Amino acid sequence: MEFLHLINSEKVILILLLFTRLSAMMAFFPFYSYGSIPVSIKAVFAIFLTVFLYPQATMHIENLDIATIFLAVMSELLFGFIAGLMLQIVFGALGIAGEQISFIMGFSMASTIDPMNGVNSPIIGRFLTLLAILILLAFNGHYLILMFISSSLSKVALGGFYPTASMWSYISHSISNMFALGFVISFPIVALSMLSDAIFGMLMKTMPQFNLLVVGFPIKIAISFIVISAILGSIMYLFKKEFLSIFPHLMALF
Repeated sequence: MEFLHLINSEKVILILLLFTRLSAMMAFFPFYSYGSIPVSIKAVFAIFLTVFLYPQATMHIENLDIATIFLAVMSELLFGFIAGLMLQIVFGALGIAGEQISFIMGFSMASTIDPMNGVNSPIIGRFLTLLAILILLAFNGHYLILMFISSSLSKVALGGFYPTASMWSYISHSISNMFALGFVISFPIVALSMLSDAIFGMLMKTMPQFNLLVVGFPIKIAISFIVISAILGSIMYLFKKEFLSIFPHLMALF
């Protein structure tokens, strides 16, 4: 009888909207949207979180008609998409840096399937993304995402999310910074590659018998691997710093 008392139209819609917000987290947020995680596991985890976070949820719907409920569901999906996009920007910067580094090293054709987005990505970018996910788990970034979702229930009622002009401005500014951050990460390898190209050019002028294809490219690859090994810790520190800096902006925007 207690269970039947809880079942009414308002509570069912509340559970539906809460499940939609958590499903959007599974679809768009880093680590939780990982393609290697089975969909059934994501669905069960979303249902578990729905039950766990139900006491904190509030709903921003007055008229329980079909159109209003549909707009509320779209609002929750948009909430998950925008928040996930902001958190995915740092991973996008790593992907851009990986593409530049792979091109410099001659590995642009060596690509693998990236489970984060399901597309082909250069092997260096794939390596940086996997390492970033491990760092994310190491500093409990996945817990921070869950805490953000939990705190969002008190700040943004279910069905009450609407994008603002400041939000779109922040997203466009962050996307432009994503390319700058990707270039900053790859700059040491790019700079040393340009320096090695200049040295190889002078060697070919002074020694025409110097074979660039046989000697030059293996040297560039070896130099790039040495530089990556030297700056890998700094890259991951920069990733952690940028990822953590997004959460205060998320809370301010939402």
